[in-house]
Amino acid sequence: MSEKEEQLEKDLETTEEPLTEPSEEAIDAAGLSETEVEKSEIDSLKEKNNELEDQFLRARAEIANITARNRNERELLQKYRSQDLGKKLLPAIDNLERAMAANVEEDQAANLKKGVEMVLESLRQALKEEGIEEIPAEGETFDPNLHQAVQTVPATEDVPADTIVTVLQKGYKLHDRVLRASMVIVAQ
Repeated sequence: MSEKEEQLEKDLETTEEPLTEPSEEAIDAAGLSETEVEKSEIDSLKEKNNELEDQFLRARAEIANITARNRNERELLQKYRSQDLGKKLLPAIDNLERAMAANVEEDQAANLKKGVEMVLESLRQALKEEGIEEIPAEGETFDPNLHQAVQTVPATEDVPADTIVTVLQKGYKLHDRVLRASMVIVAQ
């Protein structure tokens, strides 16, 4: 090797500094001690940790809220699953009740009426098992949430105002939801 090459190699060795943490002289020159630098790093890491923990807790709470909301929706769907079926069966029940109200005299007609009565009773029982029940009306106080007034009559001493006198069509509810309001005549 020539003298120039050796000189260049020596110059390169002395100018290259390894990438390491700042020396104590550099830290002292900046006016910070080594413990202050470490405390600063610890504080920034704690702050970052707190941010991540907060994000985690918020995400976990959101998941819990979604789960609870989903569970409530499933419970409501389960509770009111019979709503459409009930609405479809109510006209059939009305027709059966009208058939039951008819007067019959002959034995054959009486037997037919007995059969209709049995079908009506089985339908009522099926609805009751699904949570569909009749809304009490006649003699009750008028409630616009449950009853639909289609006519009024004058109130008397026997029948006070806002009392249901006659039920024209029965109303039904599924648990606490009204499927169909009772059509009634109310004393006014």
